[in-house]
Amino acid sequence: MRRRFVIEAVMVATYGHLLVPSRPVEYVIPYSSIMELYDMREGEEAIMEDPGDEAHVRSKIGELIAFFEDPFNRKKIERALQAPWRESPPLLLNESISFVVVQAVDNAHYGEYFDPIETELLLTAMKLEIPLLSDQVELQDRIIEGEVPVQVYDIEDFEFAVEEGVPAE
Repeated sequence: MRRRFVIEAVMVATYGHLLVPSRPVEYVIPYSSIMELYDMREGEEAIMEDPGDEAHVRSKIGELIAFFEDPFNRKKIERALQAPWRESPPLLLNESISFVVVQAVDNAHYGEYFDPIETELLLTAMKLEIPLLSDQVELQDRIIEGEVPVQVYDIEDFEFAVEEGVPAE
């Protein structure tokens, strides 16, 4: 059985270990997070501090964009965009990794604490009742402080989340 996680698309490009899990994983990605990849690819703002890492991550962002733009995957994504909260059929990267794109809708429910992408990530995790993966300690702290009913794992705890995880109750 695949473990499911809500995640930002850029984290998949940034953290290589997410693409070699010990068990099959399905990443649920809000569509707006995919659109952020284009901004990052085109933008001049540094993504990584080290120039070598910067070039590598930008390359991975380009590969991920190409994956989502593949005509077969694009068609699946377009189906999800037809209605709020619709999920695309799984987009298979390999035998261990699949992506599901969600047409998440920011309803400003958490607008004063979180930006629109963060809100979509949280609402997706709540609606689908699956954990959120994040590398942002500040976001994790705000989730706890705001008592948002979402299970969140730090990227550094990815293997634990895949192997054992914590029951949602």
